[in-house]
This record gives sequence, C-alpha cells and structure tokens, in this order.
Amino acid sequence: MLYLDNAATTGVRREALEAMWPYLTTHFGNPSSPHSVGEAAAAGLTAARRAVAGVVGGRATQVVFTSGGTEADNLAIKGIALANPRGRHIITTPLEHSAVLESVDYLVRFHDFEVTWLTPDGQGMVSATELAKVSRPDTTLVSIHYANNEIGTIQPIRELAAATDAPFHTDAVQAAGLPLSGLGVDAISLSGHKIGAPKGIGALWCRLPLEPLIHGGGQERGRRSGTENVAGAVAFATALTLAPENETPNLSDFITTVLTIDGAHLTGHPTQRLPGHASFVFENTGGEAVLLELEQRGIICSPGSACGSGEVPHVLLAIGLSEDLARTSVRFTFSSTNTAADVSVAARAVLEAVTAVRSL
Repeated sequence: MLYLDNAATTGVRREALEAMWPYLTTHFGNPSSPHSVGEAAAAGLTAARRAVAGVVGGRATQVVFTSGGTEADNLAIKGIALANPRGRHIITTPLEHSAVLESVDYLVRFHDFEVTWLTPDGQGMVSATELAKVSRPDTTLVSIHYANNEIGTIQPIRELAAATDAPFHTDAVQAAGLPLSGLGVDAISLSGHKIGAPKGIGALWCRLPLEPLIHGGGQERGRRSGTENVAGAVAFATALTLAPENETPNLSDFITTVLTIDGAHLTGHPTQRLPGHASFVFENTGGEAVLLELEQRGIICSPGSACGSGEVPHVLLAIGLSEDLARTSVRFTFSSTNTAADVSVAARAVLEAVTAVRSL
C-alpha cells in the first residue's frame, strides 16, 4: 500500500513517540498538582510551550495547547472576536476550513457579526489590494489560511497581514513545515496529526486577549480550562520542531505525467503550492470511482478534505469550478517517507485508474 493522504493525517513520528513516552509513564502526573510528580509533568509542558513559541517567533505565555486545529480555529475566531471591542466585522475567504467557516457563521447567527468575503482567483489566491480596500476601522478580525488543504495554494500571508491594521489570524494547520515566524499576524492555529504527532493535540499562538470557549479550572492562563494533555503537547512540540525537515519528493514529473491525461486539470496555484501536494480534477470521471480504482492498485488518496467527505468540495466551487467537475477531484499528498520511486508508481497508477473509469 502506498499512502498518499498525508493532508488528512500523518503517521506518528518515532521522535514524537519517544518524546511523549515518559509523560505516559514516569511523569504521568497532573501538571497542576503541587508535588514532585505533578511538577515533573509541568516541567515537560513548559518545555513544550517554549519549543512551540520558538518556532512561531512568540512568547511561551502566548501558546495555548488545544485538542487540535479545529479547536484552535474556534478559539482564535470566537475568542478574539468576543474579547475585542473594536467592532463586529470579520473578513475572511470562502476557501477556509470548515472550522473557520462554521465559527464565523456562529458569530453571525448569535452575535450579529457582519462578514466580508474576499474573492479568490481561479488558482485560489486572494488579493492584498482587495483586503486593504474592504478593511474598516471596525474590522474585528481577518482570518485567512496560510495554505489550503484541498488545493495546496500558499497565500502571501506577510503581504496580506501588512494590508490591514485589524487583528489577523491564520490557519496554518497545513503549513507547519513552512516558516511560521515573522508573518506579521496576531494568531496562528496548528494541529499535531498533520505533522507526525498524535491526533487530539494542537495549539493556538495568540498575542491578543481571548475569551475562552471552555471554562473550568483556569488552565492555560485562563484561556482553555481542563487538565492539559502533557504527553500530547510534548509530542506536538517535538514534531513541530522537526517539521521543516520533512522534505517531500519533487512532484514536477508526477504533475506533468498526470496532466498528459485528456481532460486532467491541476487545481490550485501551479507554483505557490505546498510541496508534496498535487490535486486534480478529471473530466468525464467520478472522483470516488477513480479513488476506488487507485485503491485497487495500492494507492490511498482522497477526494479532498477528510472533514468534507461525501460533499462537493467547497474550495473548488469557490475558485469557479462547476459542481460536476468539482465532484471529479482527487488529492495526492506525499510525505517525507515517500521516495522518487513512489512518485513514479503513483503516476502510472493514476493513468491506469482514469483510463479504467472512462472505459466503464
């Protein structure tokens, strides 16, 4: 089996497992407990927080550990919007992960927020010029993802953040291997299971006041109550620190080969895209049918976001594809464990799978 769905989730890195093991065994204490076992756990949590802060270029006190990227996005958007008295206006894009879109919808429905939607081009890029034009004195928050999980396009976050003086959040769940410091943003959401840490751990770096979503014992400096997942935090910090080393194989030949298929189209930006990410639509096919043919050939991939499985990919509709064409999407996301030989095998399998579907 050749696993090419790393944008959905990755395997856990050995380094992350080894780092978390002591906090599942010897140092298993509650980090809030005032005894030696609790203090050992607290020390591990502090070290993990400092490591994350070092990667994003912030202070350790600004890092909040969460249950993953979804909670980090919710905490960023709702937490900043409800804590900041600047206004009730949000700017975002229709390309965002559902965790962002649903959080924004919550603010609209229950707190009377107004939303301005930036218009993406056909490659999934948004414009700093448009952002500057629609930004207002009462803009509470701008939320634009760093890299898109479905089409791989990388946004010019530094340029976008410089185009507005409003608080700026970026969902960097898919972009943890890219530079995270010096982006000019106020909040960054991250997730562990996209970078070789276990599921159920993530983080929000935020330098602004936050209204908490979860109330209780006041952990995480009052921003996220609940006993911390120390082992997960240590594993996450380890994986995040190693993420820039996750060099994926070059996909230029893979993309070129797949585009020899009649009616095949690369989705997303041709160059400003995540390494290891290649997504296509295939005219006169069905995405699910192609996926089944690929799995029979030992290739595991996906039609797009795992969170939107079974639905028409909203990102593809937002960049102007028809619903019928969007339903033919197939996403391949490689990892650093894949080789050049894997890339060649996958390319041949795609040619065979699409041909097989069209022959039915």
